[in-house]
Amino acid sequence: MSKWTELSCQQLIFMRNLEAQAQLRKAEGADEELEALWKQRLAELQAKHGDPGDAAHQEAKQREAEMRNTVLAQVLDQSARARLSNLALVKPEKTKAVENYLIQMARYGQLNGKVSEQGLIEILEKVSQQTEKKTTVKFNRRKIMDSDEDDDY
Repeated sequence: MSKWTELSCQQLIFMRNLEAQAQLRKAEGADEELEALWKQRLAELQAKHGDPGDAAHQEAKQREAEMRNTVLAQVLDQSARARLSNLALVKPEKTKAVENYLIQMARYGQLNGKVSEQGLIEILEKVSQQTEKKTTVKFNRRKIMDSDEDDDY
């Protein structure tokens, strides 16, 4: 379990405990004002549904996405970026693979200038060939009593 998952589980347990305590107080006939405070606290926790660590994690993800977009803007021309964004709508996993490939090529200096739409198409074909799933169908015929091999008239 990661640190973020553990925090989320702990928060979930805490919220469930609050709910259970609220139900217990309700069963015991506790004060309505106290009940309202507990419900308000529970609603705040549920609305927040995260801790400062989650906010930092989301911020880090956002910075990474901004850096990716910056690198891709430097590497791709306008038509190639448009094609890549269209692909992202249909096949996000393939888009991620192509983006990673382009960023890696840019880091190692393997790109000469901006990649055109035609260059992106070639890269897409390469990635498609590498990730192509080969499906095979295997017929497994059962040999049962009604086999034609036994028929000797």
